[in-house]
Amino acid sequence: MTNTDEQLGVLTKAFSGIGVDEKTLISVLGNSHPDDRKSYRKGIQFFTEDERSFERWQADHVAQLEREFLRFKNAMVFWAMHPWERDARLVKNALLKEPQLYSVVVEIACTRSSEELLGARKAYHSLYDHSIEEDVAVMVPGPERKLLGALVSAYRYEGSKVNEETAKSEAKIFCNAIKDASKNPVEDEEVIRILTTRSKLHISTVFKHYKEICGNSIDEDLDTDLFLKETVQCLCTPETYFSKTLDGAFNGEADEDTKDALTRVIVTQVDTNMQKIKEDYHNKYGVQISDKIAEEVNGNYKDFLLTLLSRES
Repeated sequence: MTNTDEQLGVLTKAFSGIGVDEKTLISVLGNSHPDDRKSYRKGIQFFTEDERSFERWQADHVAQLEREFLRFKNAMVFWAMHPWERDARLVKNALLKEPQLYSVVVEIACTRSSEELLGARKAYHSLYDHSIEEDVAVMVPGPERKLLGALVSAYRYEGSKVNEETAKSEAKIFCNAIKDASKNPVEDEEVIRILTTRSKLHISTVFKHYKEICGNSIDEDLDTDLFLKETVQCLCTPETYFSKTLDGAFNGEADEDTKDALTRVIVTQVDTNMQKIKEDYHNKYGVQISDKIAEEVNGNYKDFLLTLLSRES
């Protein structure tokens, strides 16, 4: 195998995956001669030769390269930001997406502490001159609007007291609402009240009794209702939600928003819940998150994510 063939293989790998291997690109391309680059263009999968024998870079791969470089930039910017501003901007971006990313809004509303969520709401005021609640009310068109609006408005009790009898009663309410095929449970006023006013510990107790009453876990019964299932997971078992979100980000066929979740989850969770997420991910998928990143991600983006994870461990 010639040196050019070896470098071609290295370049192909450098351009692939989540994140570009910038160091390799600099080393190989920076030291290459015109004839080398011609060989690269003919050999690397991102170039095509048209009917005039002109070697051009395919437009979709140009866009891919731009996105990959942007991932590293975004990770750095989000890490440097105040957490309240970061969450406010994430919510705004999620609402502006088409289709909207309800899961990101749910994630921030349900996995942050009461003070953190209040801080994000304050930051949103400062950045956009109106409230998260207002944007949810105006911008979310579907049946999810009422629950989302109440979730982002919540300021929950975070103590250890739980009334078992109340929890049992509310488990029955949930069971009836989910079993009622005539109505979407996300529109049930009592379901909304429980999910948006009760403490997370209380809601976890509700779902413990739910399984006793209904026979299945709440996760099993919400298997076809992703929005409500993610809400419940973010409130009660956020590590389950985050490990699933990370695994989706590693899927090479995933859309860009799904892949971008890798940045969001690592940057926002590394100082809080990452140890539980690591354990859940390893239990579910049989690999460490850091090993998966080392395998799937390239360049400075990979190095930065692994640096964040090593801080936490």
